[in-house]
Amino acid sequence: MSWQSPISPGVSWYETTVGERPEYPPMSGSCETDVAIIGGGFTGLQAAYNLASKGIRVVLLEAHRLGDGASGRNGGQLGTGQRAWPEELEEELGYERSKGLFDLAEHAKHYIHDFAASESLDIEYVAGQLNVSHKPNLEKDYRANAEIAAARYGYTHSTFMDKAETQERLGSIRYIFGVRDTGTGHIHPMKLLVGIGRAAKAAGAVLHEKTPAIKVDRAGGKAVITTATGTITADRALIACNAYIGNLEPKTAAHVMPIRSFIGATPMLDRFPKILPGGESVADSRFVVRYFRKSRDGRLLFGGREAYTADNPSDITQHIRRQITEIYPELSKVDIPHAWGGSVGITMPRKPYVREVMPGITSIGGYSGHGVMLANYCGKLYAEEIAGGSAELDMLKAFKIPAFPGGRRFRSPLLFLALTWYSLRDKL
Repeated sequence: MSWQSPISPGVSWYETTVGERPEYPPMSGSCETDVAIIGGGFTGLQAAYNLASKGIRVVLLEAHRLGDGASGRNGGQLGTGQRAWPEELEEELGYERSKGLFDLAEHAKHYIHDFAASESLDIEYVAGQLNVSHKPNLEKDYRANAEIAAARYGYTHSTFMDKAETQERLGSIRYIFGVRDTGTGHIHPMKLLVGIGRAAKAAGAVLHEKTPAIKVDRAGGKAVITTATGTITADRALIACNAYIGNLEPKTAAHVMPIRSFIGATPMLDRFPKILPGGESVADSRFVVRYFRKSRDGRLLFGGREAYTADNPSDITQHIRRQITEIYPELSKVDIPHAWGGSVGITMPRKPYVREVMPGITSIGGYSGHGVMLANYCGKLYAEEIAGGSAELDMLKAFKIPAFPGGRRFRSPLLFLALTWYSLRDKL
């Protein structure tokens, strides 16, 4: 019988194609370790793998199963740079910091490829990403983006696409220009996640599924993680829950907000060869981004229906189909055999949240839809910090991340109103 996650609706195409998905036993009893980790996604597992590889004792808890959150159910796109374009960050932070953050993201991209190669993982990488616009008044910005990336950031893989090229590469007339990036691409995220779990266990990390953390605290100069079946006492702890922080740690919960995002997967599109003939991934210019791609075996994976409450739609497919049809009318009646959703962690400025929330206890999350690269790399950087320090993690710590307004009671309604306004602007 297939596993139905209690925190994420639908069974994803990733879950049905990942092959063996190892299970790890729930925790029973109490233990002591060097580092305790809460969260079995990319960040937590990469931290566990890298710490254990350095001979550091580590115990990881996952409330459900590894990858039940965004790490195992996301759009699979790597992207380039941070969530904001480098010229936007340069205007805000100055060239030196912007360049450092751009380079960090490139290191993150290369780290995923290097890790997959070292573990002989086939993560179904397909090269190419198209960033496309639905608004004509953004053409100057898109042209400048490719030029600035090459001239100021040494990134020569981006080129501007005019209307004809954009529509040919998309197989759609819905968008009018864009930027093609051949230095990035997309992956099967669950295959990567399962591989990290195996590697972490082989390196000596202790992994526990179906073991929710109930409380995180300090006692006797140690981090103490309380579960229903025992406690973990550790010198240091990492909270890597991202959108699923709940009420576990209030500082993180005030700064990282969950929003729901949904994806559908079609059958292989052999009858529609003009749709994404190059197999690239796509992200558009909307504030409420539509993101889609062709899997390596030729099916369309389409995400674009975000919800700013914890509710799940009764039928995910109808919302996804409506948006697919806007871009590809010929797919109005195509089957969507897989449709699923989950929560994505966002912050107010769409930058990662990296903070020591208590002495010796660090929280990392809030990747804001840019987490495939950054979540993996942040786990590695956390391990480096424990082992002696990480200048790159310090760059992310330096981000100013304000709390969401409204407190625990009103922040969700306020966010709903704000993002609904932005989604209405997308239609203008």
